[in-house]
Amino acid sequence: MTHRETAQAFFEACETGQGWDACQAWCAVEATFSCQADALAETKTLAAYCDWMKGLLTPVPNGRYVLTAFAWDEAHQTAVATAEYHGTHTGEGGPVPPTGDAVVSDYAYVMRFEGDKIAHMTKIWNDVHALRGLGWA
Repeated sequence: MTHRETAQAFFEACETGQGWDACQAWCAVEATFSCQADALAETKTLAAYCDWMKGLLTPVPNGRYVLTAFAWDEAHQTAVATAEYHGTHTGEGGPVPPTGDAVVSDYAYVMRFEGDKIAHMTKIWNDVHALRGLGWA
């Protein structure tokens, strides 16, 4: 499996809410995570992020992504995926009862490899826009 294929498989599993149990196959055991968004400020491991995405499908059961671009940078051993997250808050959970509000939120994953595994991922995301769209802020 190429690095690009690994990154694509990870992206698909993470974004469809399969959690760390499925995603760990493509990641270093201690893979780290960062995101300059308050909603994920305390999330420091890729395992915690994958499980956060899994949990998001409880209040937003129709959550899905639309991939807008995917690239592999050989020199930096990094994959970049950009996408739109689409979803509606119809399920229980989240900070408020179901709002019925929908959101389309742009984001990017920057996945850095060490060897054949993802060692670190940065998510670039405007959480305030997303939370407002769902009626959570």
